[in-house]
Amino acid sequence: MTTAPGVSATSLTPVVIRLKLSLLRNGLRQSGGRRAAYIASVVVALLFAALQLLGLIALRGDAHAASVALLLTAVLALGWAVMPLFFPSGDETLDPTRLVMLPLRPEPLVRALLAASLVGIGPLFTLCLLTGSVISVAHGAAAWVTAVLAVPLALLVCVALARAVAAANIRLLSSRKGRDLAVLSGLVIAVGAQVVNFGLQRLGSSGGLAALDPAGDVLRWVPPASAVGAVGSVSDGSYATAAVQLALSGAALAGLLALWSRHLTRLMTSPDGSTLQAAEPAARERTSPGLARLLPAGRTGTVMERSLRYVWRDPKTKAAWVTSLAIGLIVPVFNALQGTGSAYFACFAAGMLGIQMYNQFGQDTSAFWIVAMTVSSTRDAYVELRGRALALLLITLPYATLVTVLTTALLGAWRQLPEVLGLSFALLGAMLATGAWSSARFPYSIPQEGYKNVAPGQAGLAWIAIFGGMVSAALLSAPVIALTIWLNVSADGDRWTWLLLPLGAGYGTLITLLGLRLAAPRTARRLPEILAAVSKG
Repeated sequence: MTTAPGVSATSLTPVVIRLKLSLLRNGLRQSGGRRAAYIASVVVALLFAALQLLGLIALRGDAHAASVALLLTAVLALGWAVMPLFFPSGDETLDPTRLVMLPLRPEPLVRALLAASLVGIGPLFTLCLLTGSVISVAHGAAAWVTAVLAVPLALLVCVALARAVAAANIRLLSSRKGRDLAVLSGLVIAVGAQVVNFGLQRLGSSGGLAALDPAGDVLRWVPPASAVGAVGSVSDGSYATAAVQLALSGAALAGLLALWSRHLTRLMTSPDGSTLQAAEPAARERTSPGLARLLPAGRTGTVMERSLRYVWRDPKTKAAWVTSLAIGLIVPVFNALQGTGSAYFACFAAGMLGIQMYNQFGQDTSAFWIVAMTVSSTRDAYVELRGRALALLLITLPYATLVTVLTTALLGAWRQLPEVLGLSFALLGAMLATGAWSSARFPYSIPQEGYKNVAPGQAGLAWIAIFGGMVSAALLSAPVIALTIWLNVSADGDRWTWLLLPLGAGYGTLITLLGLRLAAPRTARRLPEILAAVSKG
């Protein structure tokens, strides 16, 4: 592979930088709304960076400033590593396959793309935070000289890390699974916010910044935080330690650039495996029994397999499931870790997954007509609903049990395990029953494009279906809830709380079967209305 005639290796870098600026300028010319959004994001990012910078400067002289700076640098590097996976379309130059047809060598291209990557809001934001980090730990002329080297080194490691990750996963990012990652990005941000909130609460209750020192002792040897750690080491007079820390960051940068160059070479010289001999894997997938061997025979097993495939393959369904799984675990477990939770919070897991039973036919969108063609009687509708409920139970039952056991273990409330499990099973059964009936009575469409979960004009249906169903599920669970309260307030009720497990499981099973029986005839009668509702948008 040779360099293009007329474009030397030294002149390629300014060409790519001008290309980056042209892409940015042309993108902003498309609409006033896009320009306004970009300007607003720049203002917010710079304002936040300025506040962070002032906060880091204020930490100067604090005994634990180094730990804060090291942790902040590590978080910045982690952000650079994962952002290309969730927002691959945020920077057009992240996709090296756009340059495949050009006769360019990988080494000059790596240098040019690395320089172009330093243009943008992200690098400027990172530069501000890295500058504040070294200011907070630098003391003495030698430390300031080291800081002049450490800041650009840490910034280059962050940028090279993002580029190497993007190049290694570019086939994935441009495929359907890459779009799945983009859909799940909001979940990652939400979960990350909960983790940060929990960490801040723990930090406030454990003696302040001193709690960060153990993490700082480890991160000072992990690039690119080791570059910031070198400034602190020089301030303490440990010049040999600082040299090793800078060498670690330098080695990381060299390794990332080599890895990036290797992936670029592979992308620019090898065919796209996603289209190479695609028929054979697809045929193997169709003929492989896989999951079908573990499911019941007949229509029930077919419906279960279809529902589980939706969970795994459909981006909207997958995002809903992963969100419910994450929140159902975070709420009880984090409250238990903070010492403010209750074992009954574990019922949140069953409740979050029970919501997935609502609007079952809307998940099929316009493809529901294929299912509707196979439903010719109440019996067919019942088997269809039963298969969907069993597919949900296949995931929900072990998950709810695991969350309940984990929550009671963290709280040391083993005595409450049977009653909480029984209450969870009763709640789950009630939500399956009301979800089946609500799916037939209030179906609505789920748009496949964009981030909307309800088609225009159907928001009212969605509110009635979900919140009305949840209220009905709470009312249906009232007998088991009342029994739980009565046994806990009775003088000798503790001896009989274990009965709530079999009673709750049995009650949940009966109420589920009753709900499916009631929903089946309505489903069979309203097939045209359901098909029309879920095909909108």
